[in-house]
Amino acid sequence: MKVLFIDSVHPILEDQLLNMGFKCEHDYKSDRRTILKKLQNYEGLIIRSRIKIDKEFLAAASKLKFIGRSGAGLENIDCKEAENKGIHLFSAPEGNRQAVGEHTVGMILSLFNKISIADKEIRSGKWNREANRGIELSEKTIGIIGYGNMGKAFAKCLIGFNCNVLVYDKNKKNISDDFACESTLKNIQNKADIISFHTPYNNSTHHYLNEEFIEKMNKPFYVINTARGKVVHTDALVKGLKSKKILGACLDVLEYEKDCFENMFDNKMPDSFLYLISSPKVLLSPHVAGWTFESYEKLSTVLADKIERLYSC
Repeated sequence: MKVLFIDSVHPILEDQLLNMGFKCEHDYKSDRRTILKKLQNYEGLIIRSRIKIDKEFLAAASKLKFIGRSGAGLENIDCKEAENKGIHLFSAPEGNRQAVGEHTVGMILSLFNKISIADKEIRSGKWNREANRGIELSEKTIGIIGYGNMGKAFAKCLIGFNCNVLVYDKNKKNISDDFACESTLKNIQNKADIISFHTPYNNSTHHYLNEEFIEKMNKPFYVINTARGKVVHTDALVKGLKSKKILGACLDVLEYEKDCFENMFDNKMPDSFLYLISSPKVLLSPHVAGWTFESYEKLSTVLADKIERLYSC
């Protein structure tokens, strides 16, 4: 079987596929049209997010038996069409969940303790202790929306902070565990000091945080989004920040990102984004919550193991 890598991943994946007898080829730079012309030669495909895998793409891949995505989400793939064609889909959320959990904790601790602001001030010769007085994470009620690999990893990372962790997942029941208590969304909106999103992106989670969601929150709160940018409606977020219903936001992802997640500065940015980058209440990172040196290897290891299990049966 021949496998085409159209995005670079940790070499441990290719090594394991070669050991299984696969023939591996790479094309990291060709455009979509060029890739389409040669897809019929491959039974396997390894991707990240460079090219959208839609019906046209899948129609050209007449021999394709599996797609492995080095990452957590599959929203860049027409999953229904792939299923109709009998193509196995693999993702690797187990590979970067710890990275996401740690990054999420790091962002809220940095925002609460004004670490980014204080660092810049000291470098410019300012020593403002009172202005940089922090807030403790301890005893805060945290509402986690979505309790899969990422949400649970965040909850685990909160052990030791003495938080009240409530979780809601519309697709799962009986999810209380040693790290969090299952809750209704209404209860979370009534009690939470912090809302953290860990949902996949689809039609049901598009603009999950919107004006209606914000209005239903019982008290001013903080927002964390390390899931997908379009889960948060930025205009509603900015309106909430301006009204002080939202006290601050930690955003690793933005709804203005391109599908490939690699860049977003080609065009003029909307006013809401300009507000975010000027606000001291907002902490931003460039979609790197799950992108550590360790997760880079673990993502490939997880994919390799899943593919091997399929073909060793």
